[in-house]
Amino acid sequence: MIKPRGLKLGDTVGIIAPASPTPHEAINQSIAIFQRFGYEVRLGKTVGQEFGYLSGSDWCRVQDIHDMFSDPEITAIFCLRGGYGTPRILDLIDYDLIRENPKIFVGYSDITGLLTAIHQCTGLVTFHGPMIAELANKKDPPSWSTLFRHLTNPITVEPYFSDTKDAYTIVPGIAEGEIVGGNLSLLVSTLGTPYEIDTEDKILFIEDVGEETYSVDRMLTQLRLAGKLESANGIVVTNMSEMIKNTNKPNFTIKQVLTDILHPLGIPCFYGLQIGHCQPNLTVPIGVQVQLDATKRILAFLERGII
Repeated sequence: MIKPRGLKLGDTVGIIAPASPTPHEAINQSIAIFQRFGYEVRLGKTVGQEFGYLSGSDWCRVQDIHDMFSDPEITAIFCLRGGYGTPRILDLIDYDLIRENPKIFVGYSDITGLLTAIHQCTGLVTFHGPMIAELANKKDPPSWSTLFRHLTNPITVEPYFSDTKDAYTIVPGIAEGEIVGGNLSLLVSTLGTPYEIDTEDKILFIEDVGEETYSVDRMLTQLRLAGKLESANGIVVTNMSEMIKNTNKPNFTIKQVLTDILHPLGIPCFYGLQIGHCQPNLTVPIGVQVQLDATKRILAFLERGII
């Protein structure tokens, strides 16, 4: 495992757009807020670009990643937003360059593709956490304060406890392992490729938004058939409250689908942590050792993600 250097006030951070574009007004507003956090900001060439539903050509977005990792003045790299685009560039990235220049790398949603590929191809701890464009309309303090505790704090971040009204235990018990995961749609889209997620003896976390129940069922079933669920030591399903509810046909609840698919596995599992497409969006350092207590619905970090 490789851990990046922690972030300090006054450091220079890079902002890139490796997936979909963002309106200029939202970009300017978000960057101004981020600068007030106390960091110098350097923008990648893809920030503000539009190339169909992408923020630049594949090679342009890859070059931004390479430039930010190779620049000795950059301490951390933040993604502007998700959307779509990272699966297109996974086989174009120079992972040796990243391994030789380890840095903080933050994002989620479509950025799951990069978080997983970078971690598995280089050993670098990556950070599943909030993105810059959200500052324009989702200035949620717990999301950002938690992120910066992970990126700057010399001690291990306090455990996460799932205390929302929708949270529940699927299978009780305690498990430990390296935490991996991210957006369900992205995890499924890389199955059968060199970048599919390795869940062997890991703690797997899954999040998603805007999907119908049957779609969540299909994707979880695909992960199960691929052996990705039963090989994990434990599973955390994060908040999926913003699902599309089709009331014009027979349906299941998310809870019924999760119980049907995950309970027979017999491994510790619970639902409801505020990670991903929700507020707050709590940060997860991908690759660190954690303890999952599904009975009490707690995720505890056993080490930090930085040095």
